[in-house]
Amino acid sequence: MSSAQSAVIRRATPADVEAVTGLVYELAEYEKARHECTVVPAQLEAALFGPDPAVFAHVVEVVTDSGPQVVGTAIWFRNFSTWDGVHGIYLEDLYVTPAHRGAGYGTALLATLAAECVAHGYTRLAWSVLNWNTPSIGFYESLGADAQDEWTTYRLSGDALAALASQSSSDGASGAP
Repeated sequence: MSSAQSAVIRRATPADVEAVTGLVYELAEYEKARHECTVVPAQLEAALFGPDPAVFAHVVEVVTDSGPQVVGTAIWFRNFSTWDGVHGIYLEDLYVTPAHRGAGYGTALLATLAAECVAHGYTRLAWSVLNWNTPSIGFYESLGADAQDEWTTYRLSGDALAALASQSSSDGASGAP
């Protein structure tokens, strides 16, 4: 970290929602998928701080002479391992602005999530990375993370999701939140 600025890693607050939303859009741009990103601050605020939040976030706040600025975020949720019988953390988004990369903020965010896992007895911290994102892959491997190459991620969305849902005989009352 630069001597000209100090940084803190902390849980996001409602006051951070605009900044975190902006970082999500920057990440979407970096991942060449800006056109797929449609989240608005109100949605993110409801997910993070509504009556029953299922999504959580940490931020990197850099304090400079011009005041505090959020320059990075880790957005995550709890998952569950049926094999271990305990929760883990799935990191949905990790992003640090280009001007602040290389200062250790990404490592600090991941270390914070690892500490969250250890403190709660969670056995896993997992995330996905695009195959072409070699800088991030190198970073993750430098931390000791293992690629799960034997798994292929699948996704249903849009028309395919709606088409499969139309085949359900359920009334939609699954009990899931």
